[in-house]
Amino acid sequence: MKLSTGFWQTYKESPADAEIVSHKLMMRAGLLHKTAAGIYTYLPMMVRILRKIENIIRNEHDKNNCFEITMSVVTPAELWKESGRWESFGPQILKAKDRAERDLCLSPTNEESVVDVFRKNIKSYKQLPLNLYQINTKFRDEIRPRFGVMRGREFTMKDAYSFHIDKKCLDTEYDKMYSIYENICRRMGLEFIAVEADAGAMAQGEAKTHEFQVLANSGEDKVIKCNNCTYSANVERAKTTASLTKRTVTKNELIIVDTPEKQTISEVCEFLKIQEEGSLKSLIYKGISGETEDFYLCLLLGNDSMNEVKFKNISGHEIVTPATDNELLKLGLLKGFIGPVGSLDKNLKVIVDSSVDLSLDYVVGANQKDKHFKNFIFSRDCKLEFTHNDLRESKEGDDCLVCKKSKSIKEIRGIEVGHIFQLGDKYTKSMNVTVLDQNGKAVNPIMGCYGIGVSRMAAAAIEQHHDDKGIIWPISIAPYEIYFASICKSEEYVDLSNEIFVELREKGFEVLYDDRNAGAGFKFKDAELIGCPFILVFGERDFKESGVLEIRTRKTGDSIKVSKNEIFSKLEKMIMEERKKFEL
Repeated sequence: MKLSTGFWQTYKESPADAEIVSHKLMMRAGLLHKTAAGIYTYLPMMVRILRKIENIIRNEHDKNNCFEITMSVVTPAELWKESGRWESFGPQILKAKDRAERDLCLSPTNEESVVDVFRKNIKSYKQLPLNLYQINTKFRDEIRPRFGVMRGREFTMKDAYSFHIDKKCLDTEYDKMYSIYENICRRMGLEFIAVEADAGAMAQGEAKTHEFQVLANSGEDKVIKCNNCTYSANVERAKTTASLTKRTVTKNELIIVDTPEKQTISEVCEFLKIQEEGSLKSLIYKGISGETEDFYLCLLLGNDSMNEVKFKNISGHEIVTPATDNELLKLGLLKGFIGPVGSLDKNLKVIVDSSVDLSLDYVVGANQKDKHFKNFIFSRDCKLEFTHNDLRESKEGDDCLVCKKSKSIKEIRGIEVGHIFQLGDKYTKSMNVTVLDQNGKAVNPIMGCYGIGVSRMAAAAIEQHHDDKGIIWPISIAPYEIYFASICKSEEYVDLSNEIFVELREKGFEVLYDDRNAGAGFKFKDAELIGCPFILVFGERDFKESGVLEIRTRKTGDSIKVSKNEIFSKLEKMIMEERKKFEL
């Protein structure tokens, strides 16, 4: 592309709402145009980047016997009502009515649509396994869209769905898709980790599922990793044990103590001169399923935090949320002084975190203003029925449950770019889909689901590959391999620059030709901002003096001088060497 006649503009300043590097650089480098909150137009450079990402994804899927389709972005409500998700999916689904008053939605995901395609075409186990995928637009009405395309409302996604006659067949496909995702990330030059994850609303129960996390300090997700073994998981899913100070079991009498105006765990423990793990945190949560509401008392060690995803899975409710101050008042509970002893509402369900030792003594709220109990022992002093479950959020310094290594757990930040699930028969059963098995019996096939955020992958690549000057694209997904900056004024050398550009293009090089009437500094800043792997500089003065051009490597800043006759062979060699780094 010649920039003098092309459609591209860069900016000196980042937008006021841009919080992370990828959002800032995408906007400054002219990759995106903001249409509305969380909705962007992809500009020419971004389209080229996305096409390269899509081609890597297609190549890996196609060579592994996956078949591409394109499903409609608008989905009829009837399919969602069949699966039971029309009401339960939540406010992220954007609903509308057509002129005939039929309910529709903009697809946030396509399980229902692909099941409908499957059931109208596949009738026998002999046609399985089957893996269908698409690269298409999705819309989720995020309550707080942010970080550019990292968490937008409209985004480009690859979603694949596999169908199987039995679990063994699904396991084989799942492992294949796991490897495909690893290959995609490697070919894009991403440093990543695959971690155990929570299945969320897409699957059911303890479904097998993994997230592919691109490592980045700006990542929204907290990833738990053992430094001693291979265990890793999203913090929502992670199961570890607290590394606790050994304490002696005591039988001291339960006593009430004054804790004037001390409401937080840290305030109470500092006042009583005890470690926070020697106290219990009492949290009241509300669980909502349809029109049913249940209130829970959740008890954790004082220095632990609640994992709401674990609690939601344990409770089985569609929605969980901390009780409001007004709800606490209606329950007769005093914020900051809640505890398991006393006349608590009999309708409260009690869950005690599994890290709490029922034989040890703790400080707990006394359900009276400015009062706490000391020496509370569950096995002796608790009169409430309760369950003992893993509620806590894993954290750095925990012990690993897999290898049993003490304090081996570390926290790292990641950006989720891919997620694979085993869905089971959740959708085929609810939508009454059957195939004939080997015995001629009608059975519900089971499914897998595999998603990649295409536009999110582009942003994640920038988070890993940038410097203070701009983006540094891996060559496999760069908009162009070469940024050719012509620093020439006289007609003779402008014509020569044009000849070099034409020959580069004819020889198959991907070249962005900066022939604009602008200064060298302006062009170099744009070259570094957009981040093409190689920058070819034709400086009129240098060429007059020594007959050479310059090739710079964007990532390292290294440069070499070459004659006009050497340009093509040298660039070809450098590009081939760079491409090999991203080949499997």
